[in-house]
Amino acid sequence: MISSGKALIRPAHGRPHYFRRTFALCALAALLVFLPFQILDGGFFHYAGDFNGQQITFYRYMNEFIKSGGGFSWATDLGSGAVNAYSFYLYGSPFFWLSLLFPAAWLPYLMCPLLALKFGVAGGGAYLYLKRYAKTPVMAMVGACLYAFSGFSVYSVFFNHFVDVVALFPYMLWALDEAVYAGRRGLFALFAALNLLNNYFFFAGQILFLVIYFVCKVASGEYRLTARLFFRLALESLLAAGMGCVLAWPAVLSLAQNPRTVDLSSGWGFLTYSRVQQYLAILVSWLLPPDSPYITSIWSEGVIKWTNMTAYLPLCSLAGVITCWRARRGTSTRRILGTCAVFALVPVLNSAFYCLNSSYYARWYYMPVLIMALATMQVLEDDRADLKGGTRTVFLLMLATLAFALVPVHDVDTDSWTLGVLNNPGQYFAVLLLGLAGLAIYDRITTAWRSDRHFGARMLAGVLAFGCLYSVCHIAIGKFGQWDTDSDLVEQYNGALALREVLPEGDYRVDAYETHDNMGLWLNKSCLQYFGSTAAPSILAFYPEVDVKRDVRSQPDVDLYALRGLLSVKYTVMPADKMDAFEADAGAGWTRTGITAGGLVLYENENYIPMGFTYRYYVTEEQFEKVSKSLRGNLLTRAILLSEEQISRYGSLLEPLPDAELYRLDYNSYTADCADRRAAACDRFEMKNTGFSAHITLETGSLVFFSVPWDDGFSATVNGGEAETLRVDNGLMAVYCPSGENEIEFTFHTAGLALSSRISLVSCVLFAAYLLLCAGRRRRRAARHTVQVRAPWPEEEAAMRAAQAGGPAAAAAQNAGGQPPADDGDTAAPETTPEGENRDQ
Repeated sequence: MISSGKALIRPAHGRPHYFRRTFALCALAALLVFLPFQILDGGFFHYAGDFNGQQITFYRYMNEFIKSGGGFSWATDLGSGAVNAYSFYLYGSPFFWLSLLFPAAWLPYLMCPLLALKFGVAGGGAYLYLKRYAKTPVMAMVGACLYAFSGFSVYSVFFNHFVDVVALFPYMLWALDEAVYAGRRGLFALFAALNLLNNYFFFAGQILFLVIYFVCKVASGEYRLTARLFFRLALESLLAAGMGCVLAWPAVLSLAQNPRTVDLSSGWGFLTYSRVQQYLAILVSWLLPPDSPYITSIWSEGVIKWTNMTAYLPLCSLAGVITCWRARRGTSTRRILGTCAVFALVPVLNSAFYCLNSSYYARWYYMPVLIMALATMQVLEDDRADLKGGTRTVFLLMLATLAFALVPVHDVDTDSWTLGVLNNPGQYFAVLLLGLAGLAIYDRITTAWRSDRHFGARMLAGVLAFGCLYSVCHIAIGKFGQWDTDSDLVEQYNGALALREVLPEGDYRVDAYETHDNMGLWLNKSCLQYFGSTAAPSILAFYPEVDVKRDVRSQPDVDLYALRGLLSVKYTVMPADKMDAFEADAGAGWTRTGITAGGLVLYENENYIPMGFTYRYYVTEEQFEKVSKSLRGNLLTRAILLSEEQISRYGSLLEPLPDAELYRLDYNSYTADCADRRAAACDRFEMKNTGFSAHITLETGSLVFFSVPWDDGFSATVNGGEAETLRVDNGLMAVYCPSGENEIEFTFHTAGLALSSRISLVSCVLFAAYLLLCAGRRRRRAARHTVQVRAPWPEEEAAMRAAQAGGPAAAAAQNAGGQPPADDGDTAAPETTPEGENRDQ
């Protein structure tokens, strides 16, 4: 048996219905938050930013895509492997796979129920973890609701798939405790694998947090580290990594080529944040309800927006945590929270949760938030804890933030004085009043009813009610801040589905002008405008070289007209009321088609080049660098960019571009180049979920160019024979074809997926064998310890029945050495906390 250092801990309050109650309460409370907005929106719940542009769209598109066979997603930017593009968002999420039970058309209307399910799962998992440390199941429910409706959880609705991580993490921490305290086998491996499968990005931070958690538990004497325990946890960790790597390994191979992941800070950047406001923002984020993800109430400097920088607990804020910090010295709870605070304030330690990524995020706070809920729950149950002191401290700290609103500011230019440095005063005062109101309710409940037997129930009601209130306010601030721009969101997306039915046949790309994000996914067409972080890495390499910023979205400006021809854009989609603006911005080269649907119209590109064509010229990298980035699209329409090695192998097939041609890059020459490319284009091109195929007839052997992002998962054949896929133009593809007719076939297989699938399969088999081995050992051990128990004497049986019924014979039975059965089905031995405090005294 594995024990803690100070005392054996058994699972407490294990009645299943408390888990179900917690799940149901959190899910229903979430419905109360989101359902009014769904009704107000007239159909499906939409919020702002990423939720609208990505989550609604991704869920609907991927539902349809997977049911059609999956593979290579043409509608994802210029085309990307679906596994790597969406494993960060939803490919491994159990909530997404559950949504596949419904038709794709239903998904926009199911976002609210799915969110409610996630909040319910989060609350249920937190209850499982916290019940071990609670004296009563109701107080474990309080802690679970604090976690489920924490500032981090509510803030993360903006991103949606972050809530999946919040929901699943507590199960892994519960499973770790079960492995150590109860000696349970397999649970930790199972839930660790599930968390890895769900989101590899967050799992990197979870590994580090588990190390912190384990070390602090051992240092506090609450975990007793033995060789057997270490070996068993190491084995289950390896099994978990193997079972969950099916999506993670291909993602690692892809991300290794992603320029967003390799820029590390150095020197002072490792040790200190560059702006003082960053430190103040971190501290305040633990204290007050969160700002809207894209609106800052106080801060004018630092990296604040979209970072998930919040660790607010509804109602009580830090009041319970501060009380615990003062009262429970030497405990693992205090050590874990102290360690996490240090990590949050040191840049290199903070970034360690994301493999030393240089971009600032606080997207690991949900893990210490669960420990904060634990700390709050424990002091609420401790009659000796000074709750007033913690409440008073938090009240004063909240009031101290008024300094940002009252500090005098001198404008040198106008020689005038004003008050406050607030960036958004309205939001600040709304957030401050919510924080103070919650604290006042918390103080009232703890003062008036702390000795009441219904204290836990009253606190639970307060947390849920206030959690709903501040969540509605938080969502409303973000939602109505974009009300004007998003008021036609539902109408436009439905219009896109109508336009999709009347689009001209053929495989081509489209562009979108002044539409909502990810119009291409609704049309199921490759589109130049795409909003998503994890598209094919070669796209992120190609776009910056042609004057297109590519961070979390692809958004080539309309004045980069040459990219439309080079990338085989045939139509541009826009709302009908934007036609005049488009014609003014785009200039010549576009003709209105007369095709309209759902308020959207189509313009046709007069300089469209079919996908797959040959060149007369090639351009060297040195020549390419001489041309302005804004004109490189024109240059690539005239000549293919080859490396020195490619020139040595294939240069004889083409002519070197004369230097004079580097400077003749106006619109008229572009139209002539487009005509030349059309004349040398494939006569057939077909997009498939498995890649693409094409046919071209050549007079002489040449390189055939495809504006498809290069990926090491592509393999090519020409006329049935294997051919090399060339990376040209800083990230696009070409293949050599001989003279005559050529059948070209590009087939896509996610790089690394075959290997990771085999590893996962073998790991699952080993995991099953491990469970069978553990079950066999338990049966043999139980058989060795089986003892015969005589039937009770009639008077003993009567006494036990009376004790169970609470009758007058209970005391006599106790005095005679009997003991009533435990009310939760566990052993009746005295239970102790991790700190060694006997609860049965």
